Amino acid sequence: MHSDRTVSDVIAEQVRRHRTRLNLTREQLAAECARLGATELTYAAIVSIETGRRDKTGKRRRREVSVDELLVLGLALAVPPLLLALPLGTEETVPTVPAAEARDPYTVWKWFTGEETPTLAGPVDGRHYADPRPIGENGPRWPAAWGAAAYPASLYPEFERRRQAVQRARLRAEAEESKGGATAARTEYLHRLEELARHINDMGRTGLPIPALRADVIEDMKGLDMLDAPDSITPRGNE
Repeated sequence: MHSDRTVSDVIAEQVRRHRTRLNLTREQLAAECARLGATELTYAAIVSIETGRRDKTGKRRRREVSVDELLVLGLALAVPPLLLALPLGTEETVPTVPAAEARDPYTVWKWFTGEETPTLAGPVDGRHYADPRPIGENGPRWPAAWGAAAYPASLYPEFERRRQAVQRARLRAEAEESKGGATAARTEYLHRLEELARHINDMGRTGLPIPALRADVIEDMKGLDMLDAPDSITPRGNE
């Protein structure tokens, strides 16, 4: 059974919760929002977001928060903006779309980040599933279209994981070399370097820009002929 609770209601509750956490008055929060350029988030606007105002019928309605304002409120309250809409660890369920049931926040979080295909249909035998319908008359099926659009969202976090793995392996290899031996550590570094290079090549084939890398890491990959397009990566300092 669907409830009348909306994402705006969740955001309002979290704005109030984090404002209280920081011991901020509404006036102080409005001043911080103004400092960030959102002068429309006045004291009165924050009151309306947090508590709502009664309309002509007597029903209490909240002022909805735009995506732009969600970013401002998150930064003003020192909390990742997405946590205002999807409060992990403090809510059992959060609203999704009006036609579907509320779901646990982490599931919806993974929809937002592209980590998981939304499962809004159902439940059947207690399970939700991705809508298999085609889009339009001759379009792709919905899960396939979602997967294609979400692909970059998986590539960038994986790039960062592999970049960090290369950096750790490089530091271990350098430490071992300073002691006069580094066979295993050097092999591990080359393995991690190859994994990163393969990922960079995958990103290049999809036309995605490659984040900057340490110049010495780029030179190592170039020297071992690991890159399809070696000049597509911008070097940065070897911090």
